[in-house]
Amino acid sequence: MRDVTAGSESVLELLPMVFADPGEARARAEHVLRAAPSPVHASVAHQVLGIWQRDFGDLRIALRHLRRARDLAARAESADREADVLATLGVALVHAGRTRQGLASFERGVARGSGHTRARVLYRRAYVWWVLGHHREALEDVRRALPVLRQVADDIWTARALTLRATVHLALGAVDRAVADFTAAERLWDTTGQEHDKADAVESRGLAAFRSGDVPAALRLLDEAEERYAKLGTPTYNLSIRRCEVLMAAGLAPEALAEADAAIALLDRIGGQSTRKAELLLAAARAARSAGDAHTAIARAAVAVRLFAAQRRTWWETHARLVLIEARVAAGRRSGRMVADAAAVAERLASFGSPAAPEASLLAGRIALALGWTADAERHLAVAARSRHGGPPPARMTGWAAQALRARAAGSRRGVLEACRRGLDVLDDHRMTLGASELRAHATAQGAELAALAQEVSLAEGSPRRLLGWSERWRATVLSAPPTRPPDDPALLSGLTAYREIAARAEAARMEGRPVPALEREQRRLEREIRSRTRHMGGAAADAGDRLDVGRLLDRLGDGRLVELAVVDGRVHVLLCEQGKVRRFAGGSLAEAVAEAEHVQAGLRRLAHPGAEARLPLVEAAGRRLEELLLAGAARHLGPGPVVIVPPGALHRVPWALLPALRERVLSVSPSAGSWLRARETAPPPEGRPVLVRGPGLATGGAEVPELADRYGAATVLEGEDAQVPRVLAELDGAGLAHLAAHGTFRADSPLFSALRMADGPLIVHDFERLTRSPYRIILSSCDTARLASVGADELLGLVTALLPLGTAGVVASSAPVNDAAVVPLMLALHKGLGAGLSLAEALRDARAALPGDAVHQATGWAFAAFGAA
Repeated sequence: MRDVTAGSESVLELLPMVFADPGEARARAEHVLRAAPSPVHASVAHQVLGIWQRDFGDLRIALRHLRRARDLAARAESADREADVLATLGVALVHAGRTRQGLASFERGVARGSGHTRARVLYRRAYVWWVLGHHREALEDVRRALPVLRQVADDIWTARALTLRATVHLALGAVDRAVADFTAAERLWDTTGQEHDKADAVESRGLAAFRSGDVPAALRLLDEAEERYAKLGTPTYNLSIRRCEVLMAAGLAPEALAEADAAIALLDRIGGQSTRKAELLLAAARAARSAGDAHTAIARAAVAVRLFAAQRRTWWETHARLVLIEARVAAGRRSGRMVADAAAVAERLASFGSPAAPEASLLAGRIALALGWTADAERHLAVAARSRHGGPPPARMTGWAAQALRARAAGSRRGVLEACRRGLDVLDDHRMTLGASELRAHATAQGAELAALAQEVSLAEGSPRRLLGWSERWRATVLSAPPTRPPDDPALLSGLTAYREIAARAEAARMEGRPVPALEREQRRLEREIRSRTRHMGGAAADAGDRLDVGRLLDRLGDGRLVELAVVDGRVHVLLCEQGKVRRFAGGSLAEAVAEAEHVQAGLRRLAHPGAEARLPLVEAAGRRLEELLLAGAARHLGPGPVVIVPPGALHRVPWALLPALRERVLSVSPSAGSWLRARETAPPPEGRPVLVRGPGLATGGAEVPELADRYGAATVLEGEDAQVPRVLAELDGAGLAHLAAHGTFRADSPLFSALRMADGPLIVHDFERLTRSPYRIILSSCDTARLASVGADELLGLVTALLPLGTAGVVASSAPVNDAAVVPLMLALHKGLGAGLSLAEALRDARAALPGDAVHQATGWAFAAFGAA
């Protein structure tokens, strides 16, 4: 280490170094103190250690160093040195929650400093004003500091001041001004070696991208900033707060809550900044509220309110009070006092210029409506509705939700439907900026209320056709347009390959009874990396896909029937589409149907094993009860032709072939009427070839594959070492028919990592999304391949829904574990029907009828369903 005590300039270099290379700066400062330095040099070293502890360590230790640095500067009779330390101490005191002391330290620092030093003090006080939520004061101090910093060509502090001003602009909703300042700051950072500040600039650009409505770019930039911070070894509390905000906007509230709670736990362990803890608690409260965990939201928000109040941070405290009231309403509380509290919060937020003000007015209006206070509700909702014409998508969504509630209170059904349509259009535009199907699906949750309001009005009007249109408006929207194809990103491809290898090694270790914790940790790390990279993709579609044309749907049905199950206020409504008309029948309780479906699934799992024949009558009786709940009077009007079932996401696991009215029919299932229509109108490839794949470890060895190979003759057969993921994907791309016999696993925690086991590891949904065109028909001779995760408003994620937007018109898959031996005759009979020119649904119906009548074979037939229209 070179001598840092040779002169004042070399010691003063430690101050910028603490943001360029924090670890090295700390080590050099400790070295200075061991060398019996002068008061000035010792003051600098203690200040450096104080900054390091303030930002990356224990705040109590930071305050001891900074007070020592202040005393040494006073002893050295250096007014500018003392002013500089007083500013650093002021920041630390505010972060420790000692706001009054911190501001007093700044007053002394501004008075003691002159010229360049005073400008730096003003910048740091501006930063503190921002932390406290005093945005006008922050802008004023930056205005006073910037000309001096520019005059002396202090690029580092000028860039910091521009970055801070941009951050304040974002808090006030002035995105264009913020972007201009961020751009100017980044040009200056490129001329310096301040790596920590450069990382902060990338993080700030991520926040600006988010405020501009570009969630994929925000996630990409925040991930890049995290990588930069990691190289410096610095904690990322502020980054966690910002990422929580972006994750919530993407509908990933549980992830946001986990991130915030993890950061809070780390901060508590090291005794870090009280201000950061309060902000993280607010982020956690927001995430818990969005995730539907009202009690956790109340607990986190209440603590945040207390901390912000103690820190004299009124702006932050008011935002935390908004979340606290929202969480209490979500927990079922309503009172006149809460209306007044929400209105007061809205008024205060508006005085701050906060973009959250309309949200608070909407909340006040909601509570007033629940209490029957229509005049008060109208007043608050009218204020909230003003935001519908401008601002970012969440603000406009808030405005249209308020307008819809106003129209409902006024008895204007047309007004409700118009507001719902306009609000969902806003969300459509936002959703289609997202490339990843996962993000598109989760984002739909933000439109659930508007879709439900429109369904309620349509039901009240007694128009089944309109109810069908609105049920389709916000159902399975992810399938309305293909996901953005993942880029040829070497890091992503490398991650997928590494993931397969680790997953295969972990599976082999489990089968041999060896411990796998280390492999599982690495597998989870790779999953996070893959998920992160796919979320960076922007949307390529210019619109939200086709709206359902009910007339075209009825024409394409011909002699068939389509049964869409709409859920309004917890009740199932059966919409029967037939012979040019739509009829409605009242069904049963959704909750009862879901519980019955779970009982049936448990029965099918038992029946997959010999010796459980006694359960067969119980499963059949449950099928009859499901029919009463889900088809009701419509069962008598299904006619002799084919039937398409369109269930809501909550009922995707119902084995529809078990229901007596459907058992002997040509039956297919679709996530939405629109996706069935698109599948019906999808043309097969002109030279579609059959591809047969046999994965490892099947009890029968995939016994149907050799027989099918003989039957098809020219089929491509992949088995043994040939059945590796890259080769399988290459052959599947554009195939006319694909049959995959492999072990299937469904991941409820992360559905896009649901997989088929190949020779080199799992073939996951993310792999399928790389196909240019998935097979026209695909048969998944595997367990659980039809299982899907219900997310967002009414979206489904899994293998089947990954294939349908990519060119696949028909899929056969299983919603339950199945008996490998019983699958073989079912598959052979299915292909026999296909060879005779039947559709998948027709061939599956005949294949079930051809099976032996024992319980195992019957359960196997019921577990498989045909999806789509091929």
